[in-house]
Amino acid sequence: MQSGQIMVGDHQGIYVVKLVGDVRLNLCTSFDSFIDRMFSRSDFRSVVFDMHDTDGVDSTTLGLMAKIAFRSEASDGGKPLVLCDDRGLLHLLDSMGFDDLMDFSSEADAYQAEPAPLKCDAPDEQSAREMVLEAHRVLMSMNKENADTFRDLVHALESEQGGGKAETSNRVSESEPEDRETGRNAHAGNHHSHGRASHNHASGGHSRHSHKSLVNH
Repeated sequence: MQSGQIMVGDHQGIYVVKLVGDVRLNLCTSFDSFIDRMFSRSDFRSVVFDMHDTDGVDSTTLGLMAKIAFRSEASDGGKPLVLCDDRGLLHLLDSMGFDDLMDFSSEADAYQAEPAPLKCDAPDEQSAREMVLEAHRVLMSMNKENADTFRDLVHALESEQGGGKAETSNRVSESEPEDRETGRNAHAGNHHSHGRASHNHASGGHSRHSHKSLVNH
């Protein structure tokens, strides 16, 4: 499985986030900072997630994707568009409730931006813990199934914060609940990630919109 990389770009207010390979926690503090910068821009219009080259994503990355969807709606940017034709990834997103937050298309060239690698700095322990906590709170807010899946992890992280405990990022990973689809850890760190390796059946009920208008802006 290809090592993960996040690439970003924009064109006339349409911001593209391209997820390449196996995208995991060690990339996500930089991603979280990019999210704040993106929504601070006056030209922001909408977001496109390009997942054509994605092998897998962990639950923290999924939480940050959901965060973008909520913030986009609050900023009148509408639903993000996900470009993906991998049935395993589509099933994962569907099973976690992303169909309510995003539109989907299998198109390969639905944007004019030219994404470039996002500079990724190694996260410090405290920042990583806070980001994991926020990302999983967002996932829990989406539906009851997610709330049940991630409740124990969130409570454990909240207890650590309240008690001022200094735990390692491996401890954070080991606290993760199991993925309800595969029995593997829905990790926030260095365990198996969600993606093609863990989901090989077709998704159901996707509402895929072409959003061809994006090309012409």
